[in-house]
Amino acid sequence: MIQKLLSLPGGYLNVFHELEGKDFPEWVASTDPPGGRLGSGGGTAHLLAEAWRQAGPESRFEQWLAESRKLMVHAGGRSRRLPAYAAVGKIAAPVPVMGWGRGQRVDQTLIDVQVPFFEELYVRAPESSRVMVCSGDVLLLGQLNSLSIPEADVVCLGMWTSAEKARNHGVFFSPKNRPGELAFVLQKPSPEQIGQHRADYNFLIDTGIWLLSERAVGVLMKKCGWDADQQAFSHGCTGYELYGDFGLGLGTRPVRPDGDVSTLSVAALPLPEGEFYHFGTSRELVASCLQLQNRVLDQFETHGSMVKPHPEMFIQNSDCPTGHLKARNRCLWIENSCVPASWSLEQEHVITGVPENGWALKLPAGMCLDVVPVGQQDLALRVYGINDAFSGAVGSPSTLWCGMPVTEWLGRRGLSLEAAGIDPACDVQEAPLFACVGPEEMSEPFVQWLCSGQVPEAGNEDDFRTRWLRRRLSADALSEQVNLRRVYGQRRRLLQRVLPRLAENSERSLFHCLDLRQCARLYADGGNELPGFAPSTQVLKKMRQSMFCAAVLRHRNDNRWHEAEEKGFSAMRESIISALPRNRVSPKLAVLSDQLVWARSPVRFDFAGGWTDTAPYCLENGGRVVNAAVDLNGQPPIQVYIRRCDHRHIILRSIDMGVEERLASFEDLRQFSQIGSPFSIPKAALCLAGFVPGFCRESFSSLDCQLDAFGGGLEVSIMVAIPKGSGLGTSSVLAATVLGALSDFCSLGWGDIEIGKRVLVLEQMLTTGGGWQDQYGGILRGLKMLETKPGFSQEPVVRWLPEHLLVDQARRSCLLLYYTGITRTAKDILQEVVRGMFLNDRQSLSILDDMQEHARATGDVFNRGDWDGFGACVARSWELNQRLDSGTNPPAVQGILRRISDWMSAGKLLGAGGGGYWFMIAKDPEAAMKIRRTLTLDPPNERARFVDFSVSQTGLVVTRS
Repeated sequence: MIQKLLSLPGGYLNVFHELEGKDFPEWVASTDPPGGRLGSGGGTAHLLAEAWRQAGPESRFEQWLAESRKLMVHAGGRSRRLPAYAAVGKIAAPVPVMGWGRGQRVDQTLIDVQVPFFEELYVRAPESSRVMVCSGDVLLLGQLNSLSIPEADVVCLGMWTSAEKARNHGVFFSPKNRPGELAFVLQKPSPEQIGQHRADYNFLIDTGIWLLSERAVGVLMKKCGWDADQQAFSHGCTGYELYGDFGLGLGTRPVRPDGDVSTLSVAALPLPEGEFYHFGTSRELVASCLQLQNRVLDQFETHGSMVKPHPEMFIQNSDCPTGHLKARNRCLWIENSCVPASWSLEQEHVITGVPENGWALKLPAGMCLDVVPVGQQDLALRVYGINDAFSGAVGSPSTLWCGMPVTEWLGRRGLSLEAAGIDPACDVQEAPLFACVGPEEMSEPFVQWLCSGQVPEAGNEDDFRTRWLRRRLSADALSEQVNLRRVYGQRRRLLQRVLPRLAENSERSLFHCLDLRQCARLYADGGNELPGFAPSTQVLKKMRQSMFCAAVLRHRNDNRWHEAEEKGFSAMRESIISALPRNRVSPKLAVLSDQLVWARSPVRFDFAGGWTDTAPYCLENGGRVVNAAVDLNGQPPIQVYIRRCDHRHIILRSIDMGVEERLASFEDLRQFSQIGSPFSIPKAALCLAGFVPGFCRESFSSLDCQLDAFGGGLEVSIMVAIPKGSGLGTSSVLAATVLGALSDFCSLGWGDIEIGKRVLVLEQMLTTGGGWQDQYGGILRGLKMLETKPGFSQEPVVRWLPEHLLVDQARRSCLLLYYTGITRTAKDILQEVVRGMFLNDRQSLSILDDMQEHARATGDVFNRGDWDGFGACVARSWELNQRLDSGTNPPAVQGILRRISDWMSAGKLLGAGGGGYWFMIAKDPEAAMKIRRTLTLDPPNERARFVDFSVSQTGLVVTRS
């Protein structure tokens, strides 16, 4: 687990976990102590110490630091330039759903969008990086697949930019002949200063992401007054700047050499294809969201249609009809508010917290309005200009409020600093300028007077002045006294009110981009009736709508969810079947009377990309897997025999199970979906081979008549030399082997790819679902990467990979296959994972995207012949499987792994996990012998055993006697 440490505003600290649903100890929150400014370095040290204390200091600070990685996000400032979210910090500013991604939460905040990228970056860092420091008002994105982070005490992430833009940031300088090495850091250098160094150095702006080793953390803590012997700050945490003090001491040529800091090893890396979005001011809030909205312009990758008259409008968690908005209303931010059509808006507005009203308010251009709940029922009215910096003395002409000097704003309303009891030298952030009133006093005329200075006909200016003077709060006091439970409660109620409209307008809205699992919980809790979705021509949207309704009903414990969910699964099955080969066939006997057709197949080992081949994910994103066809104990373990018999019936026989069944009618064959039948697969395969009406090009009145024309009956014998639920793709490979044998026996002429497609149809007929990698993994020889494009016709492109990591004799003894004796049914696992795919579950989609990229990386490892990289890829695959489904690694398997973990460098359960075969890479041949000895002498159960394997060079083979 990567532990998240947040510095928050003081008023938010006590309710953060409750309101955001982010639980301790994964999320640890603290705030800077009152009084002196700590700076970014002191704030980092203080937050680390506070997180350690909250964990319960049974262990020393250094031991706690080593227990887990710490991702630290600084978000505890006063937020002068973004007052709407000052009380919660910029990390809790709502971020609109963007049309180019799936799995976004309808109520997502900046921290929800930031953290996945931070975590993705962090997992690529070496284990020595114990703390990652990030800025809370910046969203960073980039392509991390090619990023290689070196071992260093301090690793700084930067971005390429121009000298003109770099002047407002910290800047890293690296020697041109030694990229990645940090020479020195400058803070906000002029373009001229940068130009003086450009001949010898490349420069990067600081993104605010720094990775620190334990040693670097120790130095930083010492600089802030930490006494390692006393495990405490000597005289309280000392103010210290991470970027301005610590940073200037870093590098091979530090600007400000420091005896402790300058000894640390340091690297500066560019963030590949880095994107930087700042959320520091009200204007940047809108501008960054506009940049994000337009980040992807490829219409094949975007969803929803533009329903606003101008793209620079953002309306969230609000009851605000858009019909009255005009293109001139640009730079508009409305959040957690009721803004009826009777309002008259201009441009450059930030509007938050407005409760239900029937006003005809007229906001001047550039005017912002926050209604802030205080106590149990009072409301503070914060009016300000979109460019206000909330800095400077209130008596100074250069200190602006609502775009004008404070004294001018007061004078226009017949007020003065003296009458308000405000010292002209008081900082505007600390000046009580915002009226706090009861709900009955918050009238349209009063609000209009505050916003524009105009007195409506129904208003009384003397009363307004009295009301304003009676009780006021400063910006700082508002952040401390705001009732955040009321803020969040109103936001949730408004969101639940507009969700039905969002769903019913799903053809044009971004509904299908949402994390529908989380959205369904919100929808269900709101008590709304199920949405009346408009008819859709897009099959995937119809499926998703059914699954959303099922999720809502399931959350309400309404048993109708089964029916709604089955509707979604049925639609997917029908679409896959209709898109794949369904042309009728005419089976013709193709063997002599005494000939036997013998088909045999290897099983598959999945090394990377499993689950990305599964619908609906692969239908929308394509799939990518790396797997190998493998024989066990020197033989292909799945074998099928077909021979002709004189009687006009079909006999199905399982050699390994010792059972058989006789089929004498079409109805007998159609019973392929019968629960518990050992012959479901061969029955469905016989249907696809044309032995029932609907699949056969010719017409017969009975199976007896068809077999008479065919030239006799069939005996189909099956031998599966591996247990069911083994994780080797057994069912899919068996289906492919039966179809391959039938193709040869009945002159159907199906090639390997055609057989693979028909297996996908067969599995949909059986309602077991599943992807396409299992059958192709066994049908096609050797080690390969298989990749498909989005769409209902999933035909993989095959790229064979070098196999020497699996066959080289010097390494071969380190590769072990162990049958755990534990089996599991893939259908239940599959159904839950597929449910997450349908519902755009954010975590599931993120993991699946990682799996797809990981398959590419694994293919590269095989191409390079990188033995250590192979072990890392297997370990990463196992980690991703467990993240996608927590049941992948059950306690019984964990018990086995604990006994051998010291001798194993990597391993994974093959297939979906939960049981079956464990593939492992021992650290060396001696470790492999210890593993064999331990598990052979004391097996976990009577079925567990080691199994020899070899890469199959044939794949599916069909021969005749």
